Amino acid sequence: MAYYESVLVFRQDLTEAQVKEKASKFTDIIKELGGSVKSSEFWGLKSLAYVIRKNRKAHYVLLNIELPGAQIAELERRSRIDEDVIRFLNVRVDELSKTPSIMMKKNTDTEEAE
Repeated sequence: MAYYESVLVFRQDLTEAQVKEKASKFTDIIKELGGSVKSSEFWGLKSLAYVIRKNRKAHYVLLNIELPGAQIAELERRSRIDEDVIRFLNVRVDELSKTPSIMMKKNTDTEEAE
């Protein structure tokens, strides 16, 4: 089993609840493929660097997953098929981080400053 950090970028017109439902759908897909989701983070609605499919903003979700290497192609295929996913990135890592990602740390630092 290999470890992956998977970032899914969803359309801006979805609600937060719909995005979390879509993320749980991808969690079910990963379990169906013989893997498991170790942690997930909802990064929120962020501005995109450029317009993608008429979207100026997007919802970001990070999934830390453990999945057989042969199954990552199927996960990417299903991500491409889903019309609500405008971009995705799966990166293989040696081990999964136990701490929150830099995006989550950034949010807590700004909240403390206020």
